[in-house]
Amino acid sequence: MSAESGPSTEWTRQRERSNLLALTLMRWIAMALGRRVARGVLHPITLYFLLTGGAASRASRQYLTQVLGRPPRWAERYRHVHHFAATILDRVYLLQRRYEAFEITVTNPHLLLDQVRAGRGAMLAGAHIGSFEVLRSLGEDMKDLRVAMLMFEDNARQINATLRAIAPDTPLHVIALGRMSAMLELRAWLDSNGVAGLLADRTLRAPGTTAMQRGGVHRLNFLGQPASFSDGPFRLAMMLRRPLLFMAGLYHGAHRYELRFLEIADFSQRPTDGATSEVVLQRAVQRYVEILEGICHETPHNWFNFFDFWADDDADTSPQT
Repeated sequence: MSAESGPSTEWTRQRERSNLLALTLMRWIAMALGRRVARGVLHPITLYFLLTGGAASRASRQYLTQVLGRPPRWAERYRHVHHFAATILDRVYLLQRRYEAFEITVTNPHLLLDQVRAGRGAMLAGAHIGSFEVLRSLGEDMKDLRVAMLMFEDNARQINATLRAIAPDTPLHVIALGRMSAMLELRAWLDSNGVAGLLADRTLRAPGTTAMQRGGVHRLNFLGQPASFSDGPFRLAMMLRRPLLFMAGLYHGAHRYELRFLEIADFSQRPTDGATSEVVLQRAVQRYVEILEGICHETPHNWFNFFDFWADDDADTSPQT
């Protein structure tokens, strides 16, 4: 199986189509009913998903078994799916900058704000945890905060169309990977003090991407079993010589969110121990995985990768460590 047409590519396309359908439905519910009533609608949606979700429902159960160390109870499975549905609904209001509807706390905001205030821009590696859109709430305190998402071109076009339908007046910027100009565009965005984020908890094999953009795949222990993690996002930060931060918008139920920042690696500095670039890269990937694993243990219902995350579908095409 070629690296350009593997199951990860098909999963990515399938998931983005599903996200678009879910987001379109949630937009209608959110705008027609209001948040209080719309949240009530989430319960039958959650129940329907659990009863008919098929592979995604099984994947949720598998993940919860890994993170809890035992088979999940029905209530725990329900809470996992409900958290996902709630964040999709809230994404509509967050994109419309209706932050007054939420209680948002920020942990370690200085890690990001110090870089932005110094005019250096910032690179963020997130995960399919909670809501990335919570990051935009910082713009209320920093009016010049500009946020871009990095994603592959086909997904970018689809996501952009839906998000602009939800929030036509909200500045949305997507840097599409898979093009030769993507690196130059990203560098220019950071040099102009922009913030760029991407989700690093999935290996990607998109058509048209170069080996450098995809990076290598590392098999690392995650929640008790080896799982595949791409070093592409970390290699990108290393090539641009930028500090890389972990960011997650954790959902804590009702209207409560926590925006959390943690250090991954500072690729703008030379290692003090003389480590090679590949060793520095491996350390950064390992650090990311450790952060992600810790958050999953801390708040297990926030991670929304609804597929077999531990499947070794890249083993024949990518280097492993």
